[in-house]
Amino acid sequence: MSKSDNSGTFWEHLDELRNVILRVMAVTVVFAVVAFAFKEPLFQVVLAPSKGDFLTYRVLGIPDFHLKLMNTGLTEQFMIHMKVALYCGLLLASPYVIYQLFGFVAPALYDNERRPAVRVVTASYAMFIIGAAVNYLLVFPLTVRFLGTYQVSPDVTNMLTIQSYADTLISMSLVLGVVFELPVVSWLLALMGILKWRQMAHFRRHAIIVILIVAAIITPTTDAFTLFVVALPIWLLYELSILIVRIT
Repeated sequence: MSKSDNSGTFWEHLDELRNVILRVMAVTVVFAVVAFAFKEPLFQVVLAPSKGDFLTYRVLGIPDFHLKLMNTGLTEQFMIHMKVALYCGLLLASPYVIYQLFGFVAPALYDNERRPAVRVVTASYAMFIIGAAVNYLLVFPLTVRFLGTYQVSPDVTNMLTIQSYADTLISMSLVLGVVFELPVVSWLLALMGILKWRQMAHFRRHAIIVILIVAAIITPTTDAFTLFVVALPIWLLYELSILIVRIT
């Protein structure tokens, strides 16, 4: 039950935190520089959902389409290159970042708290990565396919900028990563005795309505199939959360 030896003054702990932050920033910058150097492979991955032969479109049988991205600013492409490389570097360095931050916090935990904390951190990270992957492989491609080709009139041509494309991809990845934390949050609330599985099962119908609203916000489309495809993973997360809470 005892804590690890973490004696030291406030300034010593602050100095250690500064060292952790510096190490994290250094590793992130190194990965970002590497990602920046490999521009072509990096943007082959980033721009893949804008092409009609993307894996998701072929699996779902979506007809081929053409989406042309454009640049409207003098420095826009360079800034997008830097931004995407930075996010890629942070994603690649994230295991090391979590390791360093947890190593800083761990000495303040009791022995019986350390193992659950490791589980929470690991599960949270895994679910965030899964959420970002689901967005890249499913949600974002369907959003691009619908909004990128939607026209109010044949006389109006869509001119999607690379800035809008990249910002939407990054923001939606963050949103889906947070949404996929639902089972972890439910588990923590169950451990604290706040959440009961019978309550979640009782409000299942209400939850489905909320899930459809969230799916409609994430993917603003009138296509019922697309809405269903987006809402299905979130509903499965809710059912998984009920199971986790019941076991807990």
